This record gives sequence, structure tokens and C-alpha cells, in this order.
Amino acid sequence: MFKKLASEALGLSDIGEIIKPSDYDKTESDDFVLSEDNEKIFFLIKSKKDEYCFTNLALIHVDGDSAVSSKRNLKRYDYCLHEISAVSIETAGTIDLDIELKFTIGNKNLSIDVHKKHSTEVADIYKALLAISMIQKDNARLLSYGDKSLQVAEEVIRNNRTVEANVSQEFGQIANFVNTWMTEIHAKHTTKDFASVFQKYIQN
Repeated sequence: MFKKLASEALGLSDIGEIIKPSDYDKTESDDFVLSEDNEKIFFLIKSKKDEYCFTNLALIHVDGDSAVSSKRNLKRYDYCLHEISAVSIETAGTIDLDIELKFTIGNKNLSIDVHKKHSTEVADIYKALLAISMIQKDNARLLSYGDKSLQVAEEVIRNNRTVEANVSQEFGQIANFVNTWMTEIHAKHTTKDFASVFQKYIQN
């Protein structure tokens, strides 16, 4: 008990290990993966307190209150709803045991300590998260262009409609057009599944 408390006080209890794919089924995260919807684990970091499970669809965080408590909180961050940003790595110093993987997902800032023996694997997940971040930013930019184009089209229609026009008929046509346009634009520029990104960068 005292060893556990001392370990937590020194910050050693929260140093994560990279879990091999053959051991995914031994983690808590595995129980919450939506395998029925073709969700698959690509990278998993486990410490005594937490699990950070990166799937093709989301980050699943099994959040522990402390190393000496069995209480866990499950948090899920779907990539299509939570943008990844500020991805960085703080490398280990001469006497450090860990390296830090840092990033923001949605409005949540995360800093994950991983044992420095896993530096190659951490570099892999760093590249994958950076790639996802860039894709999300491109999608957001293209969506904003689509929204602006729609606003311009709406202005043109409004300024060129005739007095004799059937208002209700025009409204229905415009509503249908807007709905179709937005559905197509969002489907085209919203990425939900990042399996191809993980397959490209994760070498486990």
C-alpha cells in the first residue's frame, strides 16, 4: 500500500506502457469498442490509472481517479465531433523515465506519459494524430467554403426573385436545395473513419 502511495506521489504510477495487439482483449477499453460498427483498436496506452485507446473512430479514455482506486470513468471522443489540435511530444531527458505525448481533442487537453523505451511507438501515434489533425482542418476549411457559397447563392436568389413569384413554392424549392447541398457537403467533408491513417503510420 505504501509503495503504491509513494509511486503515485512521485508520478511514477502514471507512466504508460504500449499494449500489444495480442493483449487488447485484456484491457478495459476493449469492452467499449463498437466492434458491431466496424470499430477497431489501432493503438493503446495503459498506465496504472488510465487507458488511452485509439480506434479508427474515436479516442476511448478509461480515466482512473488514482493508482490506488479501482474507480474508472469512461470518456469517448469521436473524431468526427472532436477536432484534434496542438499535437506535440516532450522527449525524455537524461534521467527521465518517460516521454510526454500532448494534444487537445475537442476542448480537452491531454498529456500522456509513456515509458521512454516506447519512443518509436510514440512517434508513430504522434504522426497519426498529426495527420488526423490536418485532415480535420482541411475538412473544416472546405465546409466553411461550402457555407459561404450557399450564403452567396441565397443572396443572389433573394435579390433576383420577381414580385409575381409564388413565395411558398420558392421557399420550398430553396429549402430542398439547401438541405441537399448541406447534406452532400457535410458527407463529403466530414471524415468519421481514420483507419487508413492509422494503417499508414502505426507499425505494431
